[in-house]
Amino acid sequence: MNNLAPYAVLPTNSRGRRIVEAAPNGRSEFQRDRDRIIHSSAFRRLEYKTQVFVNHEGDLFRTRLTHSLEVAQIGRSIARNLQLNEDLVEAITLAHDLGHTPFGHAGQDALDECMKEYGGFEHNLQSLRVVDVLEERYATFDGLNLCFETREGILKHVTKANARKLGEVGARFIVSKRPSLEAQLANLADEVAYNNHDVDDGLRSGLITQAQLEDVEIFSRHLAQVEKQHPGLAGRRKIYETIRRMINTLAIDLTTQSIQNINDAHLKDLSDVHSLPPLIGFSDKIKREQQTLKKFLRENLYRHYHVVRMSSKAQHTIKRLFNAFAADIKLLPQKHQLKFQQEKYQAIADYIAGMTDRYAIKEYQRLFAIEEE
Repeated sequence: MNNLAPYAVLPTNSRGRRIVEAAPNGRSEFQRDRDRIIHSSAFRRLEYKTQVFVNHEGDLFRTRLTHSLEVAQIGRSIARNLQLNEDLVEAITLAHDLGHTPFGHAGQDALDECMKEYGGFEHNLQSLRVVDVLEERYATFDGLNLCFETREGILKHVTKANARKLGEVGARFIVSKRPSLEAQLANLADEVAYNNHDVDDGLRSGLITQAQLEDVEIFSRHLAQVEKQHPGLAGRRKIYETIRRMINTLAIDLTTQSIQNINDAHLKDLSDVHSLPPLIGFSDKIKREQQTLKKFLRENLYRHYHVVRMSSKAQHTIKRLFNAFAADIKLLPQKHQLKFQQEKYQAIADYIAGMTDRYAIKEYQRLFAIEEE
């Protein structure tokens, strides 16, 4: 920790935990956060939650768990070069998807629609809810009692209405303040990971092709480099080598541009970070290329009829489960029936959001299989 920049988050300038605990032995406060996240039930469930492809569609496609590990690796590498707190970046990145529903964004959209009359559903807010309330591992508090800075980084986006209910951790959305540079970095490491790894999974699935991607500048440029340096290289090796170079280019650009932004801002300490515009970012050229890649994936992968069909099934599953539980809470497990008495429809949302893909499918079959045979 001695080599961290003065504007990084330090154990000495952390805003602490909601419930005061004795300092950890042999590790930092943010290492403790990371360890609590890794040992949580919600983290283990990410193994069977969709990134793009539903869990049963193939063993080699990314899940929320492998995605989170990849984001953490990218985030830590860049944090070290920026002299930011690697342990905080790792904790944020490992926790950022803990509140995601089964079936990826399709599940999230369906649950948000179901909860529309009851405050809606936001997966970032749900991730915070997981670490603040839902995990049940410790004798003296609910949740994981994480440091303020970890919680702040998990909450990437939230409506102002919900921010007002969150107290201190939601205040920055109301007064338009920025989170730590570590939180800003975690957000962009997520973008680097999912764009490039969705390319990999899309190619593996056969839903997009190399020929299509050759019209996308960032892919075609790195593919040309690979073909020049390794003539005759084919198959998966060529794809892996291309994507590896793409990630490397993005990481270097993000580091270089962020250093320039920080230097131009003449940062003195952490308080400056909160009052300035975001300082972690890509160069204009790379930002444009990232946007082009995003657009390609949106139009050719996420809107591919195969993915749309699975998304439609996923939304149908989530909506039917929610409506069945809402119509008769006795269909819920006993624990969630009791929660419903206190928290109403949020209890149903918590139950469904905590499901894995395969558990949601099994629960659907338990409720409706005889009816639909």
